Amino acid sequence: MLEIFQAGGWVMYPILACSIAAMAIVLERLWALRRNRVVPEDLLPTVWEMYRRHQLTPARVDEIRDGSPLGRIIAAGLVNREHSREVMKEALEEAGRQVVHELERYLNMLGTIGVISPLLGLYGTVLGMIQTFTAITTAGIGNAAPLAGGIATALITTAAGLTVAIPTLLFYHFLIGRVDSLAILMEEEALKVVEVIHGEREA
Repeated sequence: MLEIFQAGGWVMYPILACSIAAMAIVLERLWALRRNRVVPEDLLPTVWEMYRRHQLTPARVDEIRDGSPLGRIIAAGLVNREHSREVMKEALEEAGRQVVHELERYLNMLGTIGVISPLLGLYGTVLGMIQTFTAITTAGIGNAAPLAGGIATALITTAAGLTVAIPTLLFYHFLIGRVDSLAILMEEEALKVVEVIHGEREA
């Protein structure tokens, strides 16, 4: 394996760095985007019970805000619960945009890695072909060793770039889809709070 890596030339190092960065981002986002972390199932019943018992003190609202991404959105609405439905909904929407932006953290970088990895492989291919034609010019086609080195560089870097890019792009689209589904779910849960507090829905 080490011999193959070395045969790919210096382009293999940025490709390796891309693979490490992509793996780190994927693992971190899979952990951060767990549904029970982002949208705890017991949050709404807890909020409704506190509201019914008139226990939504500023300290309790801060606890809700710090508990989860959905808690941040709901807390923004609870702070404005004495205002009209429109004001409360606007506060929820603004907080929701901020939370979704945080959920998408590092995903642009992941998509960029998925795009540049095959380009790095292609760049290695070009360097390998240049090496091959240089060897032909200096040594002729009778000496296979220099030719093999250039061809190996071209093929190895191409394969390495694609090996990094394909799973990276798959995970990128998977994680974008997860963020979208969580955003819809958080919006539905937050609107329930508005409807309950303004008497348009039973708790």
